Amino acid sequence: MTNLRKLTLAGAATALLLGATACGTQASGKTDAAAVGAQVPAAAGSGAADPYANGDGAAAPAGAASGALVVRTDPKLGQVVTDSAGFTLYRFDKDTAKPASTSACSGDCAKTWPPAPAQGVAAGAVPAAALGSLKRQDGSEQITIAGWPVYRFAKDTAPGQTNGQGVGGTWFAVTPEGKKAGAAAPQQAEPAALPALSAADDKTLGKILRDAKGRTLYRFTKDTAWPMKSNCEGACGEKWKPAQPVDAKAVEGVDPKLLSTYTRSDGTKQLAIDCWPLYWFTGDQNPGDTAGQGVGGTWFTVTPEGKLVK
Repeated sequence: MTNLRKLTLAGAATALLLGATACGTQASGKTDAAAVGAQVPAAAGSGAADPYANGDGAAAPAGAASGALVVRTDPKLGQVVTDSAGFTLYRFDKDTAKPASTSACSGDCAKTWPPAPAQGVAAGAVPAAALGSLKRQDGSEQITIAGWPVYRFAKDTAPGQTNGQGVGGTWFAVTPEGKKAGAAAPQQAEPAALPALSAADDKTLGKILRDAKGRTLYRFTKDTAWPMKSNCEGACGEKWKPAQPVDAKAVEGVDPKLLSTYTRSDGTKQLAIDCWPLYWFTGDQNPGDTAGQGVGGTWFTVTPEGKLVK
């Protein structure tokens, strides 16, 4: 009896201990969340609604989030727009921005290029006037920038990636102004270098001499050709600048044999044609101006032969 009683008491004690272990956290109706979290994985689909999920069946890229849009500078593409999670947003050439925003990406396309949801999104670093939205066929709202619907790319698996740039020749990261990021600006042809001295057509005066900067050249009637002498010194020389000598090979429309160099009183060199010193006028503000023509009845533009134009 004694042994049996001991066994019975021992079993009861064990059962009591197990019961206390299993039910000890339930006495107050609360659960030890830390303990449960450490042992039980969260059930799939138990989180908040996926902002990228839509009727097209598009899956949310990792880290999808609503919030303010961000503008970052990519080393190769320049300024690009990202969502608040840092994922690059793209535009599609087959969409339209005007006269109305339309999306040509649905079904399988929208699985690869999930439309960026407009719900809960603020302009952030994007100009507020550029931010808009488009109602898709499934009723969801998609972000537009300057009218262009924008998307994430499923193969961008980390913030800052731009794997969608140029895909199919139709997908491009979007700028804050809604333009294609990285699109090369049209190259403007460099203006052709002017000859050091040329005969240019003036609609009023005919063919007259101009220098490499397009400045009109003049003669002074108080100078002399034989002997060659300039009578424009001091204050005159500040207003009427001596033309610089040129290489005879760098002239156009002028006989190089007519050109010579005059040594001024201060030792500087001045271009002359047919032994007449040449000048440009500080009153000419732009290339091709002829404001010096006829000034004081002594200054005139010059023909390719070195004659005065009157």
